[in-house]
Amino acid sequence: MGSVPVANVPRIDVSPLFGDDKEAKLRVAKAIDAASRDTGFFYAVHHGVDLPRLSHETAKFHRTITDDEKWELAIRAYNKEHQSQIRSGYYLPIPGKKAVESFCYLNPSFTPDHPRIAHPTPMHEVNVWPDEEKHPGFRAFAEKYYWDVFGVSEALLRGYALALGQQEDLFTRHFRRDTTLSSVVLIRYPYLEDYPAPAIKTADDGTKLSFEWHEDVSLITVLYQSDVQNLQVKTPQGWLDIEADDSGFLVNCGSYMAHITNDYYPAPIHRVKWVNAERQSLPFFVNLGWEDTVHPWNPAGEEGGKKEEEARESVSYGDYLQGGLAGLIKKNGQT
Repeated sequence: MGSVPVANVPRIDVSPLFGDDKEAKLRVAKAIDAASRDTGFFYAVHHGVDLPRLSHETAKFHRTITDDEKWELAIRAYNKEHQSQIRSGYYLPIPGKKAVESFCYLNPSFTPDHPRIAHPTPMHEVNVWPDEEKHPGFRAFAEKYYWDVFGVSEALLRGYALALGQQEDLFTRHFRRDTTLSSVVLIRYPYLEDYPAPAIKTADDGTKLSFEWHEDVSLITVLYQSDVQNLQVKTPQGWLDIEADDSGFLVNCGSYMAHITNDYYPAPIHRVKWVNAERQSLPFFVNLGWEDTVHPWNPAGEEGGKKEEEARESVSYGDYLQGGLAGLIKKNGQT
């Protein structure tokens, strides 16, 4: 196949979103708006998070965890004994069939005495962690990273709200430390000398894939990835490569944002190319709380070709997340 054109994915300095300069924040919001209505992706830079350390600590974890430990941490889809682990835990590689593996963890506030845990609610789980003696400091680092990237996401959501012409707290009033259903997923794509053929999918256009086309199940997604090009986005011009940049967070809207904005900010359709290289993909899926609802409206108004009364029905975030994750697994399989 010939070379694929590169998508327009701007680098946006998001540092003003952490401050009080309204004009500076509006300039960032204007850039977010342009990116969201173009390819749907941008790189957030000057975010204040130590990404090299994130990469180092994640690589150390993946390098040192054993197969037995992975089994002890595995989610229910792999280890039927772990009935309460639907989201949180290890997603196993399957020799000869599936190469990608990952570790997912949820809100550290979900402790046994949390109301949603004490009175079980779907999507809420107490995190499982590897043995501290075997992985000293990993849990502390991972939990700190959760709140670091939560803070970045909070700032980004203020930017999105301003970009949509709304009050700054349109999203952040629903994005709270004690209720957020957000997740961190530490995905490892390995280099394998004998890569299993069943792990490689082929798209209609002949492109070899690790993960087929999809929209993210999130409000927005905030992704760190290795400096190895692998993502493509679907555009009116066809599939375009997204250049890799491990100095920034790659940001895009999920399908909840698309729903509440009547696709004014669509969830970009994207896919993961198969690359036989050791690399990381570490998304933070930004989710609201179980009962939170952002009521849909049409930011484009009459100019967008849709009337205000055609705005979609309100959907609580819990209902959205349950249905969206189930649909993603049905379409593309268990990761």
